[in-house]
Amino acid sequence: MTSSFADLGVPSSLSDVLAARGITVPTPIQAATLPDSLAGRDVLGRGRTGSGKTYAFLLPVVARLLADPSAARRRGRLPRALILAPTRELAGQIASSLEPLAAQAGLTHVTIFGGVGQNPQVRALQAGVDVVVACPGRLEDLIGQGHADLSGIEVTVLDEADHMADLGFLPVVKRLLDRTPRRGQRMLFSATLDSGVDVIARRYLQDPVTHHADSAQSPVEAMEHHVLHIDAGQRLAVLTDLGSAPGRTVVFTRTKHGAKKLAKQLNGAGVPTVELHGNLAQNARTRNLDAFHSGRASTLVATDIAARGIHVDDVSLVVHADPPVEHKAYLHRSGRTARAGAGGTVVTLMTDEQVRDVRSLTKAAGIKPTTTRADAAHPILSELAPGERVLVPGGLTVEAPDQGGGRQGQGRAKGTAGGGGQQRRGGGQQRQGGGSKRGGGQQRGGGSQRQGGGQRGGGQQGRNGGGQRGAGQGQGRRRQGAGRQQTSGGSIVAFSTSSGGGRRR
Repeated sequence: MTSSFADLGVPSSLSDVLAARGITVPTPIQAATLPDSLAGRDVLGRGRTGSGKTYAFLLPVVARLLADPSAARRRGRLPRALILAPTRELAGQIASSLEPLAAQAGLTHVTIFGGVGQNPQVRALQAGVDVVVACPGRLEDLIGQGHADLSGIEVTVLDEADHMADLGFLPVVKRLLDRTPRRGQRMLFSATLDSGVDVIARRYLQDPVTHHADSAQSPVEAMEHHVLHIDAGQRLAVLTDLGSAPGRTVVFTRTKHGAKKLAKQLNGAGVPTVELHGNLAQNARTRNLDAFHSGRASTLVATDIAARGIHVDDVSLVVHADPPVEHKAYLHRSGRTARAGAGGTVVTLMTDEQVRDVRSLTKAAGIKPTTTRADAAHPILSELAPGERVLVPGGLTVEAPDQGGGRQGQGRAKGTAGGGGQQRRGGGQQRQGGGSKRGGGQQRGGGSQRQGGGQRGGGQQGRNGGGQRGAGQGQGRRRQGAGRQQTSGGSIVAFSTSSGGGRRR
């Protein structure tokens, strides 16, 4: 029998917040850990990306602070809870999930990470906050400057501890944990216990309760795994076809340079694309993620930083344009789709010289993909990413906010002057400029036609201050895909080429 959040001991005021967001049934990791974490036990939770770990630790953190609101006054407004995350993106999304829970409980919080000015973070700490969500490096800097004090911490969380280890953060994490009271509750969540994570668990967790759910070492049953064996010269054409299908697509490359180059190529081919990698300034990363979340960009090209640092629902397809080196990276990348029990498709592109590596990779990951020799005209592409293909010359340009706060480049793709949104006519199918969901499982292909000439819908509302879209000529080119129904599940595709020219990036 499936437990409810109330059955697990979650206060009704917090479960009501989740219900308002459509979250009513706990995931396996939540059902396993919440009874112990709510009781104040130290918890070691193991679960793959997308298993629901965030609420597994946010709920007990907020519930604990909510149960003793006077503690803040006794400690002079020192932080009472610390949540450590390996990346800026993940810290920001934890804070976003925390916000409604904290508001309901009357708690304050601050997010601390590098790449931005520290003054707003310092002011928040000086004013007093209940919860600190932080990346280790910036937090240690602020402590060294005398702006942060962890002596009042009652509960500490390490999220994605294995990724912190991969990034070399464990020495900093140890120094931070040494500054928190030993009597406090501690929770550690990690997909694996290698790379020194087990040392952290033994040293800092007191008699922890260990729970395993959806181990990252096991196959992801909800996903369909495919390998496309392609010629190196077909790589961009295949990615263009997949990226121009309906739905969100995440494409992974091995290097920052490769991500930047591929994003430029896809935009040049007409696929509205943004990039995410370590060379981007924080404001550019935020703008690009906003464009992908809103649906103005249909494709995100990223390095492995995004595999562990972003949570985006309704990703239809994950493509490994460059196969990762380790099977753990494959599973974490692939976790961008099939989140919270949904289905998904993962595709890996493979060249002749990558055959041996890809076979070893998938074997270590515990999956048996379907391998297809393919090019850009192969019908397998329409099966993996069904629906009408839409290409827009120039792709998408995400501009910095103007002085009035508006953004350029609305709609799925960049349009002509005054127009960026698209409207499909015929068959009752419409796509709004800011939307990313396509009608909740509506029929693609056979029942959906566009008005002749790719006419852009006039009078569509923009997000930047309500400006009307002009009814200018659309520039989209249309290619017909398979008439399949698109659901909220995602797909993962892997590419392989047959020429000796393919290189790892």
